[in-house]
Amino acid sequence: MDFWVGVWDARWDASPSTPAGNGTNTITRTLDGCVIQEDFDGGPATGNLIGRSMSMYHAPLQRWRQTWVDNQGGYFALTGGPVGQGFVLENTRLSESAPYLRMVYEDITANAFTWRWQRSADQGATWTDSWVIHYTRRQE
Repeated sequence: MDFWVGVWDARWDASPSTPAGNGTNTITRTLDGCVIQEDFDGGPATGNLIGRSMSMYHAPLQRWRQTWVDNQGGYFALTGGPVGQGFVLENTRLSESAPYLRMVYEDITANAFTWRWQRSADQGATWTDSWVIHYTRRQE
């Protein structure tokens, strides 16, 4: 997840669940470089969503694991890793009725990428976007 480390400006268009807006995301290495910490601020368009995630590579599974929590009661446990030229993390479903959700990082370059929060109504056969964020690395 080295591509993700840095300070990012985030911008998104309106979607059915979120009005257009912008925010910031600061990604750092912590705990002796073993953990990637995310600090997201979605600003007014998200109802002032503030979220934090912790990601780490779990060697026995050869997968990345991420835990997300936020100030609006959100909690997600996700697992995944590189897929083609992108990176995908899928939620851990705790029951049969839990939704199929995933994050997709794509179009990754040194200074930009697109992040998609997606949902599947057919057990992961097809996915639809719920929220698409365009990230640009903040220049110092």
